[in-house]
Amino acid sequence: MFQNLCGGVHILEFLTQEPDLYASLLPEEWRVFFDLHDVSDVLDLLMKVDLDSTAILESPPSRGFGLPSWRSACAPPPSLLEYIKDIRQHNLDRVVNVLSQVSSAASEPILARILAVGMKPKKIHEVARLARYVDHLSSELSSNQNCQISHLVDFGSGQNYLGRALVSPPYNRRVIALESKPLNIDGARSMDVTAKLAKKEVIMRDKKRFRSRVNEDQKSPEISQVPLSDAQSSAPPPSDHVHKMVQPEQEAPNLDTNIQYIETMIQDGDLSPVLSRLPQHSTPSPLENLMVISLHSCGNLLHHGLRSLTLNPSVRAIALVGCCYNLLTERLPPPPDPYPSLRSSHPRLQRTSSACDPHGFPMSDRFITYPHKHGPGLRFNITARMMAVQAPQNWTAKDCDNFFTRHFYRALFQRILVDRGVVVGPQHSDDLQGEEIVPEGSHGSQPIILGSLRKQCYNSFIAYVRAAITKLKQDPVHAEKITLSMEALTDDEILQYERDYSHKKKELSIVWSLMAFSAGVVESAIMVDRWQWLREQEEVKECWVESIFDYGISPRNLVVVGIKKGEE
Repeated sequence: MFQNLCGGVHILEFLTQEPDLYASLLPEEWRVFFDLHDVSDVLDLLMKVDLDSTAILESPPSRGFGLPSWRSACAPPPSLLEYIKDIRQHNLDRVVNVLSQVSSAASEPILARILAVGMKPKKIHEVARLARYVDHLSSELSSNQNCQISHLVDFGSGQNYLGRALVSPPYNRRVIALESKPLNIDGARSMDVTAKLAKKEVIMRDKKRFRSRVNEDQKSPEISQVPLSDAQSSAPPPSDHVHKMVQPEQEAPNLDTNIQYIETMIQDGDLSPVLSRLPQHSTPSPLENLMVISLHSCGNLLHHGLRSLTLNPSVRAIALVGCCYNLLTERLPPPPDPYPSLRSSHPRLQRTSSACDPHGFPMSDRFITYPHKHGPGLRFNITARMMAVQAPQNWTAKDCDNFFTRHFYRALFQRILVDRGVVVGPQHSDDLQGEEIVPEGSHGSQPIILGSLRKQCYNSFIAYVRAAITKLKQDPVHAEKITLSMEALTDDEILQYERDYSHKKKELSIVWSLMAFSAGVVESAIMVDRWQWLREQEEVKECWVESIFDYGISPRNLVVVGIKKGEE
């Protein structure tokens, strides 16, 4: 069941698969229970109800049949309760440990107003918590191991909200910010000025000379008569032209800054080529004892941060918070005996599962060699990893209604595409082992990438279909087929589709909820793999994973920490 719910099914095929995906996936006793309860009740059962309480099976009989009841209908079947308990048992604890010496404090950290400019409440919470955490960890290293952290190296610094907090009082740390996008670095430098951590660049102009040059250009009648290529070739080099009109303020650069930016695309954990680019005069202290930090580094970037602990003698510790597990690559080849699957073949699944990237998941030898009936090694495909970034415990009733509707509309639109011959529907054998019967030249539900639509497109299914068709007509691959196949589709036909399949919306919502709930184990496994990798390294003295943010505010709240052994 877990393997099917985590990567073995896809919502896009929910209304196109034969035999029926819902009936093939879930046992009959589960379906009977789900039919008699609202989706909100099912979500409560999955994540909130105390399953150890006997009250769930000792309620008054339902409908006079002498059977246990729950919330005025039948009680959940034992097999469903057992599955829920198994998933909960394998999920990591997401509550912040108030007894932790590192994560606890007398009060919630407060971020200075001048540093919070541009941040939403979620980002303020994350930056304030992680900044305090990193500072406390650095202080602990200094007192316990006599290891004074000289610089914090931020992997994927973005707009450098975290670094800006760390270089400011009360922490006053030095930060080296590594970022791949120049636009982010420019924005970060601008916010450094706003936070009074850097001086605004002063540009001195000779206004009279500048204005006279502009007036001369406007009065010149020959400009419009000169061909563009000739004008460009005869003009002085742009740098000389700018240099004559713009003179920077002649003052010494600020060498005491505690933030150093480096534009780089991090490809592995070796920092020597990156740090060697720092000018010798730009760091007030030697790069001796570094701590690598990161706030929500995507995909393999966190793996590079972990490996930096063993690849660089100067890195003494790491404290990393990851996200975007869907962007992880896969390290292991497909297993000799394929996992159970109820979904059709898909080009992206085939491409990602055969990547064999040494930087991908899993990292640890324990996970790479873990024995099971399908062959050695633990694997999660991209669908499972994408579901792992869900946060079903935080879903509100409005959230559920919105994205259940979006998923239902997309699945129903796929049904229309299959019926009108735009794509070929998936075909499977009747068993649950995922043996596929795929027509020659077909790839199941062909990957038509629709992407997002405007919010108003979800007001009705007619609006959604019309907007989707309009967008797909711009697709260079599918435009012609979409135009020919969908041109005659009427509003009455669209409404009929919605009426015919309206009962499937609840079933789709149930399956999506089970997928999101089960995928919590995927996230936990990914975090345990990272912790286990640290445990396997001879250089590592201590390592742990713990919750640092409030899950209700920031669900990707697990930090992985590693501390290197001190010098003998």
